[in-house]
Amino acid sequence: MKTIKELILNISAPISPPKGGKLPSFGGAGGGEQKIVGIAFNTREVKKDYLFVAQRGTKFDGHNFVNQAIDKGAVCVVVEQLPDRINPNVCYLQVPSSDYALGVLASNFYDNPSEKLNLVGITGTNGKTTTATLLYRLFSNLGFKCGLLSTVENKIGVTTIQSTHTTPDAVQINQLLLQMVDEGCEYCFMEVSSHAIVQQRIAGLYFTGGIFTNITHDHLDYHKTFKEYIAAKKLFFDNLPKTAFALTNMDDTNGKVMLQNTKAQRKTYSLQTINCDFKARINENTLDGINMSIDNQNAWFQLVGKFNAYNLLSVYAAAMLLGMEKEDVLQKMSSLESAEGRFSVLRRNGVTVIVDYAHTPDALLNVLNTIREIRHQGQKISTVVGCGGDRDKSKRPEMAKIAYNLSDKVVFTSDNPRNEDPNAILNDMLKGIENEDDVNIFINQDRKQAIKLAITSAQKTDIVLIAGKGHEKYQEIKGVKYEFDDVEVAWKYLRF
Repeated sequence: MKTIKELILNISAPISPPKGGKLPSFGGAGGGEQKIVGIAFNTREVKKDYLFVAQRGTKFDGHNFVNQAIDKGAVCVVVEQLPDRINPNVCYLQVPSSDYALGVLASNFYDNPSEKLNLVGITGTNGKTTTATLLYRLFSNLGFKCGLLSTVENKIGVTTIQSTHTTPDAVQINQLLLQMVDEGCEYCFMEVSSHAIVQQRIAGLYFTGGIFTNITHDHLDYHKTFKEYIAAKKLFFDNLPKTAFALTNMDDTNGKVMLQNTKAQRKTYSLQTINCDFKARINENTLDGINMSIDNQNAWFQLVGKFNAYNLLSVYAAAMLLGMEKEDVLQKMSSLESAEGRFSVLRRNGVTVIVDYAHTPDALLNVLNTIREIRHQGQKISTVVGCGGDRDKSKRPEMAKIAYNLSDKVVFTSDNPRNEDPNAILNDMLKGIENEDDVNIFINQDRKQAIKLAITSAQKTDIVLIAGKGHEKYQEIKGVKYEFDDVEVAWKYLRF
């Protein structure tokens, strides 16, 4: 429980308000002494003596629900625009950005838990989940109690909490961080999505460090242009405090861009660039793992592929920047396994199935190139792939083209069609194929049947890639989520 004054005064968050921003001004009744027992931005969550934040969303404007929130018990409302009629029994706070205000208010309400942890954020198109998960597992194995906020799962110590978004909303983030503090966690590793950055879900958080993995074609349904997408990622690093580290991938075209305006300590890692802080070289890359030389020391890792070499190097670099011992880190890293649904390898009856979350052109390209590099002579590749509905349509033909060009056989199918017609999505994908009549192209919108076709028609030693859904345990069709697990389905047909 906090007073309104306690929630808004002495704001020391490292992420600055929008340009021209200022502290909220009081209006209405109650002054700043009113006790607040909870914060909500959805009227369904509002209870007696709550503070309600009116946000402008893509579909709804919270300002239209202010009176409903008051009727449910809100005694304070945060708005960007004051209503025409002021309720004399309610305190109104007018702010330049409700999104930013929510983050800072939530942090203050929960006693700024991010300042009591070593919070490291990971952003980029690909590799966020793997990097965050590997850091969580590494530091847990080093003897620290840790937290994890990721696409696959949230963890408080060894307790797992279901994850619904890559980055939770500001209230949930601070609730989870407070639980981590109460449980004695010293570190938290957190995926930071571009949506979360733009929507100010991380406002008010204090980061010990930030990691940039890479940036490629994705989320243009939301950001509209690639330039806007880059700017969203960069904003995270722009707002890191000078006490934090900003670790970037120098082999990515936009790696340097992320560091241009940051106040944080600039650090770099690379597999190709000589002049960087942390360097590595791949000595051997097989389906069983990677042998790498990191900072002139050889080590064997269970993860597979060049893209995972980058993930491993960023994990090593972050551990060094967090003060860990090199030998201990490399020893523990050698036993780490990847996150669920990230290049998960299943083998039976001579057939190898790889389940991967690759749902962007670059991710699919990386996975297929990795398979081609490490396969034995004569091994053929079959790829099962689809594209999500209600998302960026421009990547559909590109993904189909990549799958067709790098596979011996391809089965185009549904991913999460959501509210779109699966056949319309498949037609968009086929625009990337010059010869649709190729006998090695198969189309089946039923994902289970598509996986069955690929696996049961595979010859011994063949490799089947099932791309797009990875860890997901559902398929979303017409607004309904049906149980569906690529790994479970693959095992079923591997028994044939």
